[in-house]
Amino acid sequence: LKSVVGQSSDEFIRSIRLKRAAQLLADPNNTVSEIVYRVGFNDVKYFRKCFRKQFNTTPSEYRKN
Repeated sequence: LKSVVGQSSDEFIRSIRLKRAAQLLADPNNTVSEIVYRVGFNDVKYFRKCFRKQFNTTPSEYRKN
């Protein structure tokens, strides 16, 4: 997988989950915590770290924009 997409399988799956989380953030009826668990993360703090690394912004700031 790494030779095809340039990411390990863990990184690839994480990026898919984060992209789905970004889509879900468009709906203001969902809290960030609900989204975190819905996309398969168990730790909100770790999710925020990963989200910031991928999108260069926090989930809350992403939602505002």
